[in-house]
Amino acid sequence: MIHGISHITLIVKDLGRSADLLYRIFGSKEIYSSGEDTHSRSREKFFLIGTIWFALMEGDSLKEKTYNHIAFRIADDEFDRYSEKIDELGLETIKDRKRIAGEGRSIYFYDYDNHLFELHTGSLDERLKNYRK
Repeated sequence: MIHGISHITLIVKDLGRSADLLYRIFGSKEIYSSGEDTHSRSREKFFLIGTIWFALMEGDSLKEKTYNHIAFRIADDEFDRYSEKIDELGLETIKDRKRIAGEGRSIYFYDYDNHLFELHTGSLDERLKNYRK
């Protein structure tokens, strides 16, 4: 039986720079750093984003950008604040896809290693309700 997501791991070129991004955008809390030790495949850092265990491991950046992404839910009244944070970091954004009314709003942005993140104001229940209309 699956009990939920254990953790999410992304490979990044610069642990410190990516850790700063997680803190500045998501308010993450660093809970572990391997330092120079390698207990897994490479040096790593663990974070909590809300209650989600999020890991960064040192390695090569993704070669190309795709629409594969990780989405985090935000409140609609915080949409502009998050947009400003992303702009301050000079991160590349992509245009939101076409949406139906009531589905929520999204900000899509790439990190320094071509991972795509989404900040979304809607919920699964809201989306399904509006798709059924």
